[in-house]
Amino acid sequence: MAAARRPVPTCLLLGAAGGGKSLVARRLRQLSTEDGNTELGAPPATLPTVGTNLSDLRLPRRARLRELGGCMGPIWPSYYGECSAVLFVVDAANPTQVSSSCVQLLSVLSAAPLAAVPVLVLFNKMSCPGGLTQTPRCSDLPCYMSLAEMKSLFRMQDIVSCATQSITMLETSARDGTGLADVLQWLRATLGDAR
Repeated sequence: MAAARRPVPTCLLLGAAGGGKSLVARRLRQLSTEDGNTELGAPPATLPTVGTNLSDLRLPRRARLRELGGCMGPIWPSYYGECSAVLFVVDAANPTQVSSSCVQLLSVLSAAPLAAVPVLVLFNKMSCPGGLTQTPRCSDLPCYMSLAEMKSLFRMQDIVSCATQSITMLETSARDGTGLADVLQWLRATLGDAR
């Protein structure tokens, strides 16, 4: 009798429209290829996702990354049942989107099907060639808040202390690849024995 195949774990990629989810997905797929090439090159053009995009990642185990468009927020819950992990992308270069992103994150964290699902919050569009400690104000875009400012505005300390999920936070720049190796490492650790 053949051994039962383990289901492919699915990670949902969520966040407000324009936060960089599509580029995060493309870069993660590119970095997870078997050839081990870490040279990303120029960022490809992306369009806002209307609907869903699926990407396969090699972690080395195959995992599915399902990006849901920011405009689809009201129907995100219909995808929660198949979820093994959540990547939630926040646009760190758009302070006008902070409150709506926070509301979306709280909605995701309060969803019963996700009560035990690990969450990685990506503060995206933070790009510092020398690292944040050497360059306090730098970003993909001119309007930028530091990671400390973002965490404060989101009240991340309160969110983490009240959440039932394991929550990890990283700063990333999908544009230049900053932090994406850490995202892949988190995905490997999280989805290695996914349910």
